[in-house]
Amino acid sequence: MRLRFGLQARSLAAMAMMLGVVLLVLVVLMGRQQQMRDETETIGREGVRSLIDTYLRDHARSLAVQLAENLANPMYYRDLDAIGTVLRDNSRDDLVKWIRVYDLEGRLVHDGSVEIAGFGQPMTDPLAAEAVASPGVSVQAAPGLLTGTAPVMVGSERVGGVRVALDLDFADSYAQRNFAELRERMDALSGRHLRWLALPMALLGLVCFVVAWYVQRTLVKPIRSLADAARRIEAGDYSVERVDSRRTDEVGDLIRAFGRMSESVARHDREVRRMAYTDALTGLTNRLAFRESLDHRLMLLRGSGRQLALLFADIDDFKRVNDTLGHEAGDEALLQFANRIREAVDRYGGDDALLARFGGDEFVILIQEGDVRAAATRLAEVLVAELRRPLDIQDRQVFLGTSIGITLFPEDASSASALMKNGDIAMYQAKVAGKNGFRFYSRAMDHAVERRVHMEQELRGAWERGELSVVYQPVCRTSDGRVVGAEALLRWQHPMLGMIAPSVFIDVAEQSGLIEGIGPRVLRAACTEAMRWTHMGEGNERLFVSVNVSPRQLRKGDLPDIVAECLRETGLPASCLHLELTETAVISDELQAAAMLARLHSTGVKVWLDDFGTGFSGLSHLRRVPVDGVKIDRSFVADLQRDPDDLALTTAIIAMAHSLGITVVAEGVEKEAQYNLLAERGCDLVQGYWLSHPVSATEFAHLLARRGR
Repeated sequence: MRLRFGLQARSLAAMAMMLGVVLLVLVVLMGRQQQMRDETETIGREGVRSLIDTYLRDHARSLAVQLAENLANPMYYRDLDAIGTVLRDNSRDDLVKWIRVYDLEGRLVHDGSVEIAGFGQPMTDPLAAEAVASPGVSVQAAPGLLTGTAPVMVGSERVGGVRVALDLDFADSYAQRNFAELRERMDALSGRHLRWLALPMALLGLVCFVVAWYVQRTLVKPIRSLADAARRIEAGDYSVERVDSRRTDEVGDLIRAFGRMSESVARHDREVRRMAYTDALTGLTNRLAFRESLDHRLMLLRGSGRQLALLFADIDDFKRVNDTLGHEAGDEALLQFANRIREAVDRYGGDDALLARFGGDEFVILIQEGDVRAAATRLAEVLVAELRRPLDIQDRQVFLGTSIGITLFPEDASSASALMKNGDIAMYQAKVAGKNGFRFYSRAMDHAVERRVHMEQELRGAWERGELSVVYQPVCRTSDGRVVGAEALLRWQHPMLGMIAPSVFIDVAEQSGLIEGIGPRVLRAACTEAMRWTHMGEGNERLFVSVNVSPRQLRKGDLPDIVAECLRETGLPASCLHLELTETAVISDELQAAAMLARLHSTGVKVWLDDFGTGFSGLSHLRRVPVDGVKIDRSFVADLQRDPDDLALTTAIIAMAHSLGITVVAEGVEKEAQYNLLAERGCDLVQGYWLSHPVSATEFAHLLARRGR
């Protein structure tokens, strides 16, 4: 964790440093004072000792001289009593430890005592010999003693000597008493100095405290308040109360500027949140806001025993509006859809219902009041009925519809992600079931999605594993019954699942994008096989091969290049290759399709329009899209015998196509009567189980060989 060193801490640190410097100076001064005191005391001691030593020596000398003078007559007459009296009178001095009088041979004459125990005995102390031998007055020092020696003279004759010993220990104790008194006076003086120093230190501490309080109140507290407000704004809390400071300094300017800035940020945040949480086109709640609301509602509902329904609605065939009428018309359609959905939700969804545009042409609705299953069913029925009604767009009526998936909490899922996934799955199943309806989510739908995902995984690499193969269904001419070509069809023989219907796996390949890799391989394989039997037709007529092209391949834009490369690699003549495109794929973007078909025509390749009649465009597109042939959808051929309308429509298609110079092919011919009806009405080519089932390339070659005999 990084420690924070703020403004207040810095100001306190600066004042602490200042106090530290002052204290350091005081400590140095006090140390210097103590040093000077010690030096003064040392010098004083040495001076006093020197004075005392000089005094003692002078005193010992003068006392010895005085005693020698006073003892001259008593020594001359050997008056021991007078000598003793003089000695005892002078021994009363506290400094005098002892006095000894001796004769010329150094023998003791008197020591001041009554008994004179050592009378007549030589003196034995270490200084005695030197004292006796000294011709004049002398001073000698010994441990604890200072002796003064003087000869006793009578006239010019020496009659003996006197020694007086001063007690140095007594002198030292006297000196120590004086030193102690001096130290007490110096300590008292130091104490007065310290008290005088403590007063400015206390004043300095008080000033620092006042400065710290002032900085805290006038600078640190406002700045800290601004920092706290900034952190709240950073965290998304814009409810910061604006402070109108009356201060006229820079801090006051800062506080007022921050207040204005916080109001501006809050205002912009409201605008940004409105833009971030609202769909710009419809004004509904958008995906982000819906997801946050869903998470919040699920959190409140957990454990409460209450339910919630999510409706996932997708407009059917909405891309058709953008492709045919333009994106502005698509936006108008979305607005009308949104208004209709909003009105239905307001009437049947309840007060807590939430409507959002999830993206593109998808809308989601939340219901959580009462019996949510019944309410969701009622609302879905109303939406299907309302959205089925035509839309008035650019003076045209457009019929669309909607597919709705419904999932329940907590019955189907307990998390927002799972609910959204389940709603999407149920909506997809509603589309698979025929669109313009609704489905409730069930566990079986998960299995269907899992099977689809598994199929997509299995389809990847199926061509490399040899599971995918191309078969050929003969195409016959009605005028003479001859085989003039074949349609290449893709088959999948799964090692575990067996033969999988093309209607199942082709849709998976189209939606997953795998068709972009499979389609060119089918084209190349068909061209390779067709090159082998182009001249095997009856009367050496060139046979063609027709190959289906998916809408995804058409939208990618590189189809002419792929076709040219296949023709170049295989050597197949361009006229022997027919490409089949679905009607809805071509008219979804007529401009691009027209340009691409023009490029294909320039190479000699023919283009057929597959499943003709099932689209919503009508025959008028045949005039704008350059195609060479149309294939009548098998749904019309199947009811030719029973439904007069199908027969009439088929006849009209054939007549219209022939008037435009377009070849007509009928697929799904399974009965001879169907074949005869088509032949009577001038249908050019037919194919179907009545003529031949799809066969392998080898079997197709054998079929051609048998017919050519």
